Amino acid sequence: MYVVLLTYTAPLEEVDLALPDHAKWLEKHFQAGEFLAAGRRNPRNGGVIITRPMARGKLDAILATDPFSVGHLASYEVVEFAATRTAPEVRLLNEAIAQSA
Repeated sequence: MYVVLLTYTAPLEEVDLALPDHAKWLEKHFQAGEFLAAGRRNPRNGGVIITRPMARGKLDAILATDPFSVGHLASYEVVEFAATRTAPEVRLLNEAIAQSA
């Protein structure tokens, strides 16, 4: 799994112009089953995406197509982790635990 931390590198006015396209991009990857959660950071200086496990190269390719990336509006920090504990509500989404259980 990955946690992707987006940090805006452009003024919010520019980010807001790209927001509808970014929302469509997010929806595409939720529909494909690649993203588990996404939302704004507080304070509003970027966002967070939690993904399913995948090859890092695939994730990098997905992130490169984000309108925020294409428009040079955000930078990305990718943190890979293997969740060894989850709440019962999330357990079915956690492939790492489901395969070892």
